[in-house]
Amino acid sequence: MTPYFRPLPRCSGPRPDDALSLAGGPFWFTEAVVLRRDADPQIIPATSVPDAVLERLTASRAPMAGIDMGGVTLMGILNVTPDSFSDGGRYLDPDAAVAQARRMAAEGAGIIDIGGESTRPGAETVPVDEEIRRVAGPIAAISAQLDVPISIDTRKAAVARAALDAGASLVNDVAGFTYDPALAPLCAARTVPVCVMHAQGDPQTMQHAPRYDDVRLDVYDFLSDRVEALVAQGIARDQIMVDPGIGFGKTLHHNLALLRDIALFHGLGCPILLGASRKKFIGTISEAGTADTRVAGSVAVALHGAAQGVQVIRVHDVAETRQALSLWRAIEWGFNDGA
Repeated sequence: MTPYFRPLPRCSGPRPDDALSLAGGPFWFTEAVVLRRDADPQIIPATSVPDAVLERLTASRAPMAGIDMGGVTLMGILNVTPDSFSDGGRYLDPDAAVAQARRMAAEGAGIIDIGGESTRPGAETVPVDEEIRRVAGPIAAISAQLDVPISIDTRKAAVARAALDAGASLVNDVAGFTYDPALAPLCAARTVPVCVMHAQGDPQTMQHAPRYDDVRLDVYDFLSDRVEALVAQGIARDQIMVDPGIGFGKTLHHNLALLRDIALFHGLGCPILLGASRKKFIGTISEAGTADTRVAGSVAVALHGAAQGVQVIRVHDVAETRQALSLWRAIEWGFNDGA
């Protein structure tokens, strides 16, 4: 059976001479876990990982949409929808959307992710014209007023085209570029970076008893196949980000398994995006009922992702997450106050 390799990232303490850099960033590793479908996990020295895998694990990640992928970037969530699970209806007004984008940028968001179609479990598909109407105005206004990259969260080529024309610079597709066959060619023609996410089913059906042989390896294989398909369509590999799709066709235990082994996805040679903010599994574990009471749990998950070398963390609560990351960095690498 095919082996998969999850590095065991470290970022502090004495660095051994044989340590290897992870994704060209501040993390390093000396060991990896071998995962197989037909055998128990096994820890091996990093030097025993096959050369082709090591090359992808260690190679520096190129900037995307002007964002340095050598550290952690916060992606602020801005839903211009009436029915998103956490902030539906709050930012439908364009002025409210611009004000929220300005607030998140001031709080430390390195990119703003704007979506006009809810992808919460059970959500209905939004007509293309309506989705364009929701996103195009706010994107144009934000791009004109703020010096922050904008990502368009859509499954549809026509919506992506309108968003790119309005000023977006990255396309984030929760359907992994499987919903609209015109979307990948559009992104290739416009030479824009993309994020490809895994989801089992669509928003209406994805939480109806999702099943996997091994969720970690099944998601890895899906993303690997999608990356290769996008490259074949003309999108540069170093301009593809991957997202394991926490909460999209996954049970609580599936989500936890993906989070626990999220460093596995460094083996794809692409930056990793983690989007778990305020999701249901956080409430289930912490007994926090409504989405807006799950901030602390969301921050905990974000810190775990950062400690595993995740490059982009998609969040509702930018200020709280940035504060936690600042303390985590100071503890791991020391605090420099300019003295």
